[in-house]
Amino acid sequence: MAQLAANVSPAVSPAVLPALARAAVLLAAAVLTCAPAMAEGLRYRVRIDAPRPLATLLEQNLDLERFRGNARIDREQLQRMVRVAPAQIRTLVATDGYYSPEVSVRLDEAAAEPQVLIQVQPGEPVRVGDVELELQGFEPPPGQPADRRYDRDALLASWGLPRGAIFRQADWEQAKRALLRQVVQTRYPRAQLTDSQATVDPDTHLALLRVVLDSGPELHFGALRIEGLKRYPPSIVANLNQIKPGDDYSEAALQAFQGRLQDSGYFATVEVSADMSAVLGEQLAAAEATQAKAHAPANAPDAAAAPPTMPALPLLVRVTENKRKNVSAGLGYSTNTGNRASLTYDDLSIFGLRMKSALTLETKKQSAHSDFYYPVTAQGYRDSIGASFERSDILGEITSVAAISGKRAWGTPLLERSLTLEFLSETKTIANVETGSSKSLPLTYGSTWRHLDSLLFPTKGYVINAQLGGALLPILTDEAFVRGYARAVLYHPLGAHNNVILRAEGGALASREKQGVPAVYLFRAGGDQSVRGYAYQQLGIQEGTAITGGRYLATGSAEFQHWFKPAWGAAVFYDAGSAADTLKDLHPKSGYGVGGRWKSPVGPINVDLAYGHAVRKYRLHFSLGFTF
Repeated sequence: MAQLAANVSPAVSPAVLPALARAAVLLAAAVLTCAPAMAEGLRYRVRIDAPRPLATLLEQNLDLERFRGNARIDREQLQRMVRVAPAQIRTLVATDGYYSPEVSVRLDEAAAEPQVLIQVQPGEPVRVGDVELELQGFEPPPGQPADRRYDRDALLASWGLPRGAIFRQADWEQAKRALLRQVVQTRYPRAQLTDSQATVDPDTHLALLRVVLDSGPELHFGALRIEGLKRYPPSIVANLNQIKPGDDYSEAALQAFQGRLQDSGYFATVEVSADMSAVLGEQLAAAEATQAKAHAPANAPDAAAAPPTMPALPLLVRVTENKRKNVSAGLGYSTNTGNRASLTYDDLSIFGLRMKSALTLETKKQSAHSDFYYPVTAQGYRDSIGASFERSDILGEITSVAAISGKRAWGTPLLERSLTLEFLSETKTIANVETGSSKSLPLTYGSTWRHLDSLLFPTKGYVINAQLGGALLPILTDEAFVRGYARAVLYHPLGAHNNVILRAEGGALASREKQGVPAVYLFRAGGDQSVRGYAYQQLGIQEGTAITGGRYLATGSAEFQHWFKPAWGAAVFYDAGSAADTLKDLHPKSGYGVGGRWKSPVGPINVDLAYGHAVRKYRLHFSLGFTF
């Protein structure tokens, strides 16, 4: 195989192709600049006969196309561009993988308006042959186990231009960038490509690729540095940090830390990075010391010779604190609970706690709550205490509940867990008859598992939420009970534009008497996030003219979605379920219909028209996002 050459030769280097193209363009521009100005340039047409991708490439880059209509073009300059066009065409189509094209360029001057006729037969494309990946400096430092060796096979397996692929210049550059990007994300943030060669043989139509990657020093995280705090103690940031000094450098760890800080609510802006400048400063100082030692007198005392080690990367966090107090108001409408007006007040620093409070007035519900959140502990616990009051009037059952609660939550978005202890005092009226009051002190453990491709717009994966709790001790409790509840949603894609959503929900409550159990711990079905085609919590126990909660719950749903555009889609669905006091009375009621979907900036918006088979009525449902 011949060595690389810059023009038509047995082997051509793609590295010189962009330079040749730029030189041709500069030459044409110089010719046009030196030509005498004309009131109106020579008008001519260009007809390109080539496969569509190559025709588009030539239309966008060929001088004959780019300078058409230029006021400085005359017949002599047109002829000059026609003469150099074959070489320029070969250079351009080579960037798309065709190194042996048959090119014909002819100028037809017989007509009043000259026409340039271009024919290109690209021939067989050049494909990737062997790929040689040479790694330098990736050996584990002395004293470290051999399993710290970098996985060359995995790196080569992820190479973006595999054997047999058409060799295109853009793909070649992208593959090198992706390779380097993969390496610098962990352990070796200062890795770099020290050499890359693509040897193209037009005779065999193969490109032999060679990439040399130097790791640079292996780097580790050091101590945490925080900038920008004014009102809050450093523990607000430090307790959210899961990166320990000595851990391998990892961009994913930096991004996860930044996400936790942003989600905390304390900061308007957050920037988490490894302080490379500190390491570079120490390296320069070490280099100066080495040079001074080299120029020291021969009889100067020699320091102990030790292999140089890279200093740890300080973990730098820059924050801008949110304003301490925030008030907001809103108006809205829900097909479940009717008209809505809300007022919220947040304060980020009350006795060192974060307070969130809200007053919400809806047609069927009115509530007020105030919660105080402790800073996240070093162990990752998120503790809170709160008080609330809620009055609801749902299908003839009027309840008023005052509650005081304490909650501990921990985990990650993939597995989130919580433990909640609350005291509830409730009064209830059913069908305009007051049934008395009750109190309860339940303790509930909950877990949520998430395995989704996107938390905002999921199309693949699942979410499972399970709760188990109750009030078993005769302390501030009128009726002891045990309650279990579970809900699962499965997302499954069907091709690029379709997906299926399956949902199941179930619950059970055990107690001697139902009277005395808080209404919030009983079960109902119906509404936007339950069985569509029925009113909010319409499916339950009939008591006179009112509907109340039952001991058991079972619902299910199947939905098919088709996306006409990336943000717009339609759905058909079938829901079924009900609530009852005994399993034998648990007769599912069905609802089915069609809906529209929009991926709004704040989450998926769903508008559904559903038919409730048991009530023989149509009902419009509107919802934002999904419950979890």
